[in-house]
Amino acid sequence: MPSENNEKLGVLSTLSIGIGGMVGGGIFAVTGLTVEVTQGGAPTAFLISGIVALLTSYSYLKLTLRYPGEGGTVEFLNRAFGGGVLTGSANILLLLSYVVLLAIYAYAFGSYAASFFPKPDRAFWLHTFICVVIVGLFLLNLFASKLVIRSENFFNAAKMVLLLTFIVFGLATPIEWSRLDFEHYVSTPGLIAGAMLIFLNYEGFELIANASDDVANPKRTLPIAYLGGVAIVMVLYFLIALIVVGHLGFEEVAQSSAHVLSVAADKVMGRTGYIAIAIAAIFATSSAINATFYGTGRLTYIIAKSGELPTELKRSIRGQHAEGTVITAGLALIIANFVPLEAIATMGSAGFLLIFLGVNVAAVRLAKETGGRRWISALAALSTWVALVVLCVEVDENAATRKHLWILFGMIVLSFVIEFVYRGITGREIRLAKQKNHAVKGSNEVT
Repeated sequence: MPSENNEKLGVLSTLSIGIGGMVGGGIFAVTGLTVEVTQGGAPTAFLISGIVALLTSYSYLKLTLRYPGEGGTVEFLNRAFGGGVLTGSANILLLLSYVVLLAIYAYAFGSYAASFFPKPDRAFWLHTFICVVIVGLFLLNLFASKLVIRSENFFNAAKMVLLLTFIVFGLATPIEWSRLDFEHYVSTPGLIAGAMLIFLNYEGFELIANASDDVANPKRTLPIAYLGGVAIVMVLYFLIALIVVGHLGFEEVAQSSAHVLSVAADKVMGRTGYIAIAIAAIFATSSAINATFYGTGRLTYIIAKSGELPTELKRSIRGQHAEGTVITAGLALIIANFVPLEAIATMGSAGFLLIFLGVNVAAVRLAKETGGRRWISALAALSTWVALVVLCVEVDENAATRKHLWILFGMIVLSFVIEFVYRGITGREIRLAKQKNHAVKGSNEVT
């Protein structure tokens, strides 16, 4: 989260924003699903999606250095493509993708919290905890926002310590390496599709862009935060997936997919490990939900401010941008309770792949202004496009998951409808933020 006291963010603080955004609820929610889909190739799947994220983070780095400020992704798309319906729809799709992300975090919270109850009762407690965490943390954000912001560092530190402890114990305990053999891999398209199904685990690095105004010495700090942050998380995810596959059979994973990290921790650390990782999941998902509520409130405000949503969404309640957050919470409640986890993951990952494709193309178009290497952003755009296509093709070929594409299609259509209808009714135009001259100077020095 951006600084609340005008203190500038150093390297470690900025790096923490990126890592904290990436290592949120996603790793707890979809690791089991990843193993189900990719089998022994799960660790490789995390690396593949990480490479796409690393390439995209370069585009974000160059754009952030040139256009710092809270606008982030919204500002980058507006700068590159102007104020057309396509840009406005993409920004609304970004907002909807965050709603999906919030639903995933809430689902993960509910799954791990419900795992302490008897199996026959878990479905009831899953949905109960989903509702409790969304409504409860929304109210906490509204009435005790300063407490939420101060608690983020504690939650981030706690989840990282517990995850690193899990990794140390997992590596120290004998691993069944044969499950990681190529004979247990799925097909190459299936592996890529599985990797993109979990791409949402990496999207959090974009939070750095929104905090860029508060960063000290951005030419030194931002490359470390963007590129270094994604690289660190790639290693972390690879090791977590390796430990899960190495200590649990594929059938065991399928039986406990929604809270598989706790089950794996039970294997390597005993009941204490099970409880510790469940607590880490609850901390991580709570932290991620807090950050997402805060971020979507700001994002709704920024989109409304630029002319793509009603001006009423610029208003604040108790100093918070709460009207957009109310809508976000309501939609997340519906998705988390009524849409299957795999469909939610598909929606979220595909949504962010589309947005990041747009940002990468924006970096290509603005390369002369940013001083970025056009070919790197072009490669990033190609990777996001191929990943999106493979994901959609693989989902379409499976009769059980084909309907997930209709949900994704509905998200995209809804984004266009909202933008087109609103623009037609109001006649408002997108307004770019004032360009910051201090960002131009020296922006070409980072390559």
